[in-house]
Amino acid sequence: MVIMMDEKKLVIEMRNIVKTFPGVTALNNMTIDLYEGEIHCLVGENGAGKSTLVKVLSGAYTPDSGEIYVDGKKYYGMNSLLSRDLGISIIYQENLLVPSMNVVENVFVGFELSNKGFVDKKKMKGYVKKQCDELGIQLNLDKTIASLSVAEQQYVKILKALITKPRILIMDEPTSMFNVEDAGRVLRIVKNIAQKGVSIIYISHFLKEVAQIADRITVIRDGVHVRTYDNSNNDVDLDSVVCDMVGRPVDMFYKKEEHPIGDVVFEVENLQISRDAPPVNLSVRKGEILGIAGMVGSGRTEIANAIVGASRKHSGVVRFHGRAINVNSPRDSISHGIAYITEDRQKLGLMLSGSVTENLTIVGLDKKFKGFFINVKSSVRKVIDIINKLQIKMANPMQEVQNLSGGNQQKVVLGKWLFTDCDLFIFDEPTRGIDVNAKAEFYKIMSELTKLGKSIIMISSDMPELISMSDRIAVVRKGRVERILEKEEISENSIIRYALEVVKNGENKHVS
Repeated sequence: MVIMMDEKKLVIEMRNIVKTFPGVTALNNMTIDLYEGEIHCLVGENGAGKSTLVKVLSGAYTPDSGEIYVDGKKYYGMNSLLSRDLGISIIYQENLLVPSMNVVENVFVGFELSNKGFVDKKKMKGYVKKQCDELGIQLNLDKTIASLSVAEQQYVKILKALITKPRILIMDEPTSMFNVEDAGRVLRIVKNIAQKGVSIIYISHFLKEVAQIADRITVIRDGVHVRTYDNSNNDVDLDSVVCDMVGRPVDMFYKKEEHPIGDVVFEVENLQISRDAPPVNLSVRKGEILGIAGMVGSGRTEIANAIVGASRKHSGVVRFHGRAINVNSPRDSISHGIAYITEDRQKLGLMLSGSVTENLTIVGLDKKFKGFFINVKSSVRKVIDIINKLQIKMANPMQEVQNLSGGNQQKVVLGKWLFTDCDLFIFDEPTRGIDVNAKAEFYKIMSELTKLGKSIIMISSDMPELISMSDRIAVVRKGRVERILEKEEISENSIIRYALEVVKNGENKHVS
């Protein structure tokens, strides 16, 4: 049933929008509307057309045909200046911040406040601090963007979007960088903004959070409007939403198949990131998935970076297959058979101007050589297999990765490491930003890898993912492994208790 909002003002209506790219119809007669103070959520698989639709509204793309009505006035297309003048602001999934600038400078870039002809840095900083206090955001305003975590950068993007006091705010995967606690804070911020009369278009793959905040939910599949759900009573049937998204029923979560787990193959002994950092001790068995849980800023990613040589470590020993290995750079870890997917896909995981095929093969191609020649037949077969398994939506394998949707770019990053013949896979937020159907496919691939004797370390903020896929879970807090939970101990409650240090006196907290 479609919600009727006659009591509210219609602020946006997009009618019969068509947008094509070479070989791809991204939007096909797409129609959607938005009311004042409404949170209208868009859901759909990667490549369904969600981001393309909001880029048409924000002026980043010009539609091939169709009409856009803003406050009843007809427009055949937008540009960034017109969109801004009409009060439309967008928080893109991609990182568009300036790495060398600090938080305040990024928030005000292009909108600097001045005093007698000079930039008023004190006033700008005071404004950003006030916004942070009102929204419950904790940030060091003097830090450069390059020194912030991915989650902290997302907060900066939210602050930057609000600087123009928009009437219509578009949020593309705003919580994809956050754990449960921080995502909840963002959802409260979104509700607060809507209550002030701002209309919000909200794109997310996290259906449970969508169900919490949406007034309406619109499903898009293959560039076509499938259905709009009324969620005014927060009672939407998520199974129906998922079915509409993928065109067939799909399990919300994939349960890892059980299989025998072998002996320890990988060990981290007394690893210290810095002189004052607590020592970290971890081990991973053959065929095991070791989950790493913890809040944003807990040190999970920093530990992974030190293990693979992406950042320097103060001390510690890494053993693989029973012998100590020297890992001073990511190249060293790859040579030892260790694959690492970073949290920051676009910056560190892709050659954006390269093709899908080039990106999939760039790391593992040297292992496909026969003497001085590449085993082309084997490589092509494996590339096609990965594309099909991950359901990467593209015009052809030679399409440039920068022209794919954000979710499909992420699938390419995942596929790049599946192309290698590594024995240990370290995944930092492996399914962030991909839809439920693609998640299920990736979970199957993870299970297949462990059945083949591969080992996996999986850093994740997705609680159901951690619980359903991990054989054990190491809970990290302030750079320390607070507890390693065995299979029978794993639960949402136990993870949160150790991540937040909510433990009873006398409990064994630390694990060596």
